[in-house]
Amino acid sequence: MINKEKICLIAGVGPGTGKECTKKFSNNGYKVAMLARNLEFLSKLEKEIPNTKAFKCDVGNTVSIINTCKKIKEQIGHPSVFINNAVSGILDGGGASNFLGDNPENLEKNFRVNTNSLLYFSRELAPEMINNKSGSIIVTGNTSAMRGKANFAYFAPTKSAQRILAQSMARELGPKGVHVAYIIVDAAIDTPRTRPIFFGDKKNDDFFCKPSAIAEEIYHVAHQNRSAWSFDVEIRPNIEKW
Repeated sequence: MINKEKICLIAGVGPGTGKECTKKFSNNGYKVAMLARNLEFLSKLEKEIPNTKAFKCDVGNTVSIINTCKKIKEQIGHPSVFINNAVSGILDGGGASNFLGDNPENLEKNFRVNTNSLLYFSRELAPEMINNKSGSIIVTGNTSAMRGKANFAYFAPTKSAQRILAQSMARELGPKGVHVAYIIVDAAIDTPRTRPIFFGDKKNDDFFCKPSAIAEEIYHVAHQNRSAWSFDVEIRPNIEKW
């Protein structure tokens, strides 16, 4: 039986891209399951944005992923769109780090969140999408998925592996009616956390990629006509050097 309700699951809902994706899909008639470790933040969003429900989930923990997906299916229904936005390693000391001097366990930690979680979420959600011959799995990535820079040895390999996993999934799931795409954000994303890192109290709006604009593109890709599906989608501000 085809699920006629529009349900979107977003893993990694914070004050940037995750929040804006939640608003975008909610405004377009979706029920949205919001996942993050910070349940207090999600509960505030639940009151602010209609048709949303908060679920606490540690995406670095396989059991947490499986149990949370089960709760979502029981309480809301089967998602037709999954947005994998959770990330580990950029700003928490596990990404921009010297591979000789920093903790090598950061590589495994980042892999669990950035790559392993995509595998297990998709294993939980893809079967129903295949059954319905319809669905979208959208993964948010960044430049590290395409190249490894100095001091990113514990981060870039996990994003590259994430992209290749998504590519393998796309080739398997596409003929079955499920669209898998990888959004490469080649920029700093404008959030309360990132802006002070780059500019302190100064303002430079042109430097950042806006979360609302990212959400617009994610929504577009998730609803592409199946005769013209994208996989690698690169987005960046007009002033970005590339």
